[in-house]
Amino acid sequence: MNTLNDITKDFGTLYHPKSALVFYEANGKDTDMFVEHFDMDNNGIPINAHPLTVKEANVLAKSLQTDDEKNQAFLKPKGILPTNILHINPSAEKATVLWYTKAKQRQLYFVDSLGIPNGKAQVPPMLWLASKNSLSVFALANDRRPTEKTPLHYAPFFNIYEKGNVCMGTVGIDVKNSASVEEFIQAWEHYFFNSYFSHSLCENVTRKNIVTLWKDLINTDKPFRKEVLKKNNKTLKNLL
Repeated sequence: MNTLNDITKDFGTLYHPKSALVFYEANGKDTDMFVEHFDMDNNGIPINAHPLTVKEANVLAKSLQTDDEKNQAFLKPKGILPTNILHINPSAEKATVLWYTKAKQRQLYFVDSLGIPNGKAQVPPMLWLASKNSLSVFALANDRRPTEKTPLHYAPFFNIYEKGNVCMGTVGIDVKNSASVEEFIQAWEHYFFNSYFSHSLCENVTRKNIVTLWKDLINTDKPFRKEVLKKNNKTLKNLL
């Protein structure tokens, strides 16, 4: 007996015709034009013909926003620039943002082989440097807003190279060309903390064994002790 399987759940987004525009032009030397708007019924048949209204024209103009216009909005703040943002390079090809975050509790994920349970833990203040496709992170000794002379420390996490650049593994990075600076930094923090930490890419990034460190902190209210951080002989100025 043949069994029918419902595969519609495997389809991508389905789009249905909602309206149609017909452009009319006069014959001969008179090139006057007008536009007629049609609604579409459930069968995709045009109905309710009427001249295009101002409201409908505005909706159409908004939907036809060009890629250039979207690119111009990239990394623009939604309002007053957030105080934790330290530097923005708005170049279309080499756009980057440098920002910092204070010590706080974060949800962390670890692969089973590390023997560290998933859960929440306090993480140190951090310095972030991101482009559209890459991320580097460092640790800071305190919550004060860093300056060019602020010394940097190795970020006490897995999946990070010695220079601070993060291996995102199989995480799909999709930062929109129209992302505001707030959306940009929120997206990168989400990608970093919602991917699984899996392996060390350099040795001795902390003064305490990194596995033991997170085993002791995970699912507790213990603060992250700055004494376990190691300086990497760089300052914030080296990133500018």
